[in-house]
Amino acid sequence: MEIPNPVQKAVDAVADVVSRPAGRAHAEGPGAPGVEPPTVAEPTEPRAPLPPKADQDEPAAVSATGRDSHAPRNVRAQSSGFLTTAQGTRVADGDHSLKAGPRGPVLLQDHHLREKITHFDHERIPERVVHARGAAAHGVFRGYGTAGEVCRAAFLAEGVETPVFVRFSTVLGSRGSADTVRDTRGFATKFYTTDGVFDLVGNNIPVFFIQDAIKFPDVVHAAKPHPDREIPQAQSAHDTFWDFVSLHTEATHHTIWNMSDRGIPRSFRMMEGFGVHTFRLVNAEGASSLVKFHWKPRAGVHSLVWEEAQLLNGMDPDFHRRDLADAIEAGAFPAWELGIQVFPDTPEQTFQGIDLLDPTKFVPEELAPVRPLGLMTLNANPTNYFAETEQVAFHPGHLVPGIDVTDDPLLAGRLFSYLDTQITRLGGPNFAQIPINRTHAPVNDMLRDGFHQDAVHTGVAPYKPNSLDGGCPFFAGSADHAFIEYPTPIAAAAKVREAPASFADHFSQPRMFWLSLSPVEQQHVIAAYTFELTKVHEQAIKERALTVLANIDAGLCAEVASGLGLPVPAATVEPASASPSPALSQLGASWPTQGRVIGIVADPTGDPDAVRQARDTIRGAGMTALVIAPTGAPLAQDLPVQRTFAATRSVEFDALLVVGTPAPAADDLGARDAKSGATRGTVDSRIALLVNEAYRHAKPIGGHSSARAVWTAAAVDPQAPGVLTGGDLDEVLAALVGLLGAHRVWDRFPPPAPLPPSA
Repeated sequence: MEIPNPVQKAVDAVADVVSRPAGRAHAEGPGAPGVEPPTVAEPTEPRAPLPPKADQDEPAAVSATGRDSHAPRNVRAQSSGFLTTAQGTRVADGDHSLKAGPRGPVLLQDHHLREKITHFDHERIPERVVHARGAAAHGVFRGYGTAGEVCRAAFLAEGVETPVFVRFSTVLGSRGSADTVRDTRGFATKFYTTDGVFDLVGNNIPVFFIQDAIKFPDVVHAAKPHPDREIPQAQSAHDTFWDFVSLHTEATHHTIWNMSDRGIPRSFRMMEGFGVHTFRLVNAEGASSLVKFHWKPRAGVHSLVWEEAQLLNGMDPDFHRRDLADAIEAGAFPAWELGIQVFPDTPEQTFQGIDLLDPTKFVPEELAPVRPLGLMTLNANPTNYFAETEQVAFHPGHLVPGIDVTDDPLLAGRLFSYLDTQITRLGGPNFAQIPINRTHAPVNDMLRDGFHQDAVHTGVAPYKPNSLDGGCPFFAGSADHAFIEYPTPIAAAAKVREAPASFADHFSQPRMFWLSLSPVEQQHVIAAYTFELTKVHEQAIKERALTVLANIDAGLCAEVASGLGLPVPAATVEPASASPSPALSQLGASWPTQGRVIGIVADPTGDPDAVRQARDTIRGAGMTALVIAPTGAPLAQDLPVQRTFAATRSVEFDALLVVGTPAPAADDLGARDAKSGATRGTVDSRIALLVNEAYRHAKPIGGHSSARAVWTAAAVDPQAPGVLTGGDLDEVLAALVGLLGAHRVWDRFPPPAPLPPSA
């Protein structure tokens, strides 16, 4: 996204704001679990608790009423070198219950046992109904000062730095499901502004399945596992989902986004974010504009291919959360620009014929360009998953002066639902006092008591009006930064359960999305629909879903029908005339390579200096280098190995660099490692598989001249695009990094056969 010249200086200054100490340096790369290496023997000398790792942060040390305590951020962490009870009494033995003799019964008076077990029994809280599986990070948002024309929110002013906490998530799966399933991703941001908390609770897809919140239980019940068997987990490839979306065709637009590459992002760091709804912004003069929020990742928008996602779900179901945490620990801080599309606030609340209150529609960027408002950089990992990532509570009704809601019927239901669900999940109405949820603005709310009340209120008059507390608290005016709802005119109308006529168009925007994709991306959509519908048991649902596709595009429908072995149905509506929106394709641009992961395949009998030089060059460019060797033994004293032939797959890497020709290792046996081939060749068969997978997934592959034997063993065409071989390893590596800017070597995918003509 283009940044206006007046704000370039502010953008450049962000690096100074968000830089954090590198902390304990690991030659092995990110991922060490502790702040210092452990000893082989159990430590027995009492000492204070270790501090957090340098890449970690935690909620600010503010009181339950928003006061700055001026305490260090780890003031809530353990503070005793000795084991204690919850009340601080030191414990002498935590391995044995109190018994009547060594073999006697356990005594009821063992208060430590009762406390420990009771707390354990209640360690789990109800998980979120949706978005249960998440990962999060701390960061900072810095405004460019470009919003003043449309919004008076203080945190958007030039140079203002606002702490943020961002949670990414999948929608369908439970907390224990996998990261790289085909699904929508949540993208929720909590801004701790000086005027209170602002939550921008969106997704990585700009539209939603439904137009009215009353249908939300229906779509979630349909998408969740079948209630009789509780399968399939974290998937939409089953009967109830396709039964619903093929009958309730307003879901068509969101569904085709899910079936595209957007449904399987490469990383949380490489996702766009959208506010989904249309919001209202109000400027200092009280003028209103309608807007849609966008998050644009600095790293670009990139995805996995389906086979990569399937492999990762088995090999590393935590791939996305690990990728986010490791990137932050390594100093490759993810960054996004917050931008808005601005529309005039007319009585019709439409723009270029698009109903702005319909959450199943978006406005193409060619019609309304995205204006940048500021840059968000995530620079610290949570200190404790439960205290922060699990207990953070978002709510679209957490607003600040200058930002207001519209009459979007889906948003109206969310304003009720989010508050209601937090009370159930987090044990009562005081969830805002949990440290990660606490505002950094002063609080005097007159709300009292309830479960988990942490504030110690003074005074005797928590009501208005009062005189016993001197009239405090007082009402604020607009000059005092009060939140004042925009006086939207409401026309006299009858109470009805209806939708506007414009909401009835369910196919024109899905068609626009389809036509905007490159041929490779269209093939991925075809494959996704075919895979998902193959998993559907009932033939009638498959046939109904094909009719929906026929209403989008005849070629799309014909290809999926062919894969299912079913006849091509006729469309029930005439496919709309639509112009492509180039902004919807993920191909065609070049992006920064910071944070990318390159695997270095090492031959332990080869030159360690070449491996060391490649590793240092990659790390010096802000990327992660992982050395792959037959065993975990270091190749040299300062050259540790991070991955072994037996314990890695190509899906971990964005590119591969082969240094040498690794001969079959001792464990290159089918009985030891099923990835091994049936016969032993001159190259370790796991490396041949690794390179072959990377080649098939269109990743850049490079190697020293000796790597030609590896290409042969891996059935790789050395003349294919993105296969680099040369005597100068530095030149090969430079070319390899250059190709990474496009994410994949897209030319390696053969051009698909022309689709049948679109109707």
